[in-house]
Amino acid sequence: MKIGKLKKVDLRQLWKGEASDFTPWLAKEENIEFLSELIGIELEVITEEKSVGPFRADILCKSTIDDSYVLVENQLEKTDHNHLGQLMTYAAGLEAVTIIWISKKFTEEHRAALDWLNRITDEEIKFFGIEVEAYQIGDSMPAPMFQMVSKPNDWTKAIHSIKRQGTLTGAKTINLEYWTELKGYFEAKGTKIKSQKPSPQHWTNFAIGKSDYHMSAVHSVRDKFIRVEFLINGNDSKEKFDELKEKYELDSYDKIDNQLIWDKLEGRNVSWVYIQKDVDVNNKSDWPNQFQWILTNLEKMDDFFRPKLKTI
Repeated sequence: MKIGKLKKVDLRQLWKGEASDFTPWLAKEENIEFLSELIGIELEVITEEKSVGPFRADILCKSTIDDSYVLVENQLEKTDHNHLGQLMTYAAGLEAVTIIWISKKFTEEHRAALDWLNRITDEEIKFFGIEVEAYQIGDSMPAPMFQMVSKPNDWTKAIHSIKRQGTLTGAKTINLEYWTELKGYFEAKGTKIKSQKPSPQHWTNFAIGKSDYHMSAVHSVRDKFIRVEFLINGNDSKEKFDELKEKYELDSYDKIDNQLIWDKLEGRNVSWVYIQKDVDVNNKSDWPNQFQWILTNLEKMDDFFRPKLKTI
């Protein structure tokens, strides 16, 4: 068997300019997925070249899991102080909670600066440093490669510290442990469904590829049930719900479950589709069964609704 040799390609051969070539390329749906996969947040591009005071931010996105802003700043050269200063300006001006700095090469001082910002800022504010390179094998088409060089301290860790749990009581302790165990179960299964950071709430959210829509898993210790939800948010949630219901309600009973409930929730700024199961959340020996039920229905909902949202 012949084995090819990996050859590094000059980024300027692929993209001559940052604003004219690289940013428009990255902003395409099929390419922003490179970042989504790397940082674990599904991104939807809102706009390119967003004005922030005298500057222009490269790409403004939203996280489809919670509609929070994500700012992407690009460099095809090594990092510099000017871009670091611009990132701070953009973060303040756009109230972005996730900042992604992409560069050909991170200097040690700029990598250290992002690490320091991740340590001192609120856990809701996240800074990512990502290096971009390109490679080819023989005469193959060049392929980009993104590599994480700086990230929030706890981004890849479940919150399961004894110290933090010690400050929680009652149901909140069970909530945190439940979602932490569920996240580990999903990762072990290798599912495409990505869990968010566990929290002591009775719900946890999942992205479904488009802002104003998301899925949730809910449990109730008191009322003894688990539930999987598909939610539609926004001022026009009722119109979107009606359109989806008219087109896809009957098919959803076959593809997801015949016990599915479509509820417009009149008077509220959200509509939902959900399925619920009676369980004892306090019975930890039954958690794997509960996790599998949640996973199965999340995957069915994702497979069913995700492609249809692109037509709405």
